[in-house]
Amino acid sequence: MEYDLATIASPRSDETSLNAQIRGAQAPKGVVKISGAKNSATRLLAAALLADETVTLTNFPTELVDARHKMRFFRDKINVGVDVDRQNDTITVHPHSIRTAELTGQDDFPIRTTYLLTAGQIRKQGHARIPYPGGCKIGSRGYDLHIMVWRNLGCNVVETPNYIEIKGDGFRSGNINFPISTVGGTENALICSSVADGNTEIVNAYITPEIEDLIEMLRRMGANIEVFGNSLIRVYGNTKLSGTRMAVQSDRIEALTWIVYGIMSGGEIRIDGVPFKDMEVPLIHIEKCGVDLYRNSCSAWIHPDCLTGETVQPFELACGTHPGVISDMQPFFVLLGLMAQGTSRVFDYRYPERFGVVNELAKLCSPDSIAGEMGKITTRGKTTFRAGNVRSTDLRGSMALVLSALCADGISIVEDVHMALRGYNDLQGKLAGLGLEMQILS
Repeated sequence: MEYDLATIASPRSDETSLNAQIRGAQAPKGVVKISGAKNSATRLLAAALLADETVTLTNFPTELVDARHKMRFFRDKINVGVDVDRQNDTITVHPHSIRTAELTGQDDFPIRTTYLLTAGQIRKQGHARIPYPGGCKIGSRGYDLHIMVWRNLGCNVVETPNYIEIKGDGFRSGNINFPISTVGGTENALICSSVADGNTEIVNAYITPEIEDLIEMLRRMGANIEVFGNSLIRVYGNTKLSGTRMAVQSDRIEALTWIVYGIMSGGEIRIDGVPFKDMEVPLIHIEKCGVDLYRNSCSAWIHPDCLTGETVQPFELACGTHPGVISDMQPFFVLLGLMAQGTSRVFDYRYPERFGVVNELAKLCSPDSIAGEMGKITTRGKTTFRAGNVRSTDLRGSMALVLSALCADGISIVEDVHMALRGYNDLQGKLAGLGLEMQILS
């Protein structure tokens, strides 16, 4: 039977087997509008808990499964109301009567950024409980750095069997020196220190476009934050933050996804809302592959004539930190390599264990087209995509399987496609707008 997308974020849904039936070899034609960034929207949603007044977020990906899980936590566990306007992609958060979460071993909130739910509870109740972080299994992603942040800012942390408990009479100022650059740790440190009593220095921070979005929102709420270069942040704490209204930035990973799919499919796609300033290095790699993007200030048009040599040229690139090609973009450059006339190699220094999708992609490709090992994926193109049954391994890998199935001749099944739905807002609707058929089944 067809699955109702509105129920995907219901309790225990992460363990529900959701499959996608995809009819391939369809030529896409139409317009795709890039949604607000998943990696920004869910962070801004958590930061809204700090405010003493309502917070409104526009360009919000309201159909995103991860966002729905977080909003369900707000409603069911900490007594925070959220008004959702799906027609206008807007949400309004009412954080006035926040309470400390009551959690048991039966709670199910399968999202990575549960640690960001701490600051609002501590700020208003002095006591927080959060589920252990979930998310994709793509290598080591521990939460020890978050514990360090809370303790350095004056809180006591206890790990219970069912949740993490944090207690403190508000946050106090401190110094946070990360041993490695960390997106999640930087986000957590920013949100907590914004309402600390005193000044905090964050050393070896990892400042991405999404973190710049978070800083902008915290400043609008009244936080005093200074950024030096791309790794030093000073926060001058303000124990009272106001409400605000702000648009979520466009999703650079989604933009790259549709650009690569347009190249793969040979279709005609206009992509609106492309955040070009946040994608300079990835787009240089696209250009060096022999792709001449037709673009203006905020849109790109993908057409077969974009291939200057009539085919993608083979390449080598390494995934690392922004402003380079980040690890979340790795599967889409792998797809680009499969389209190239020759051997390409994609190295991933950030998450070297992120090659689980290779065995599944191989089922949709010509024989011997792809191989993976620790830190490296090798493609031998140009492949011919073929229909098959595959299983998702992680969020971006799941979307790579969806795109490959769309290019295959026949009917494919992508199992556990809820992983892609965690990161791509209104995916079915956007595919339908391109004249493509994907049915989500249970």
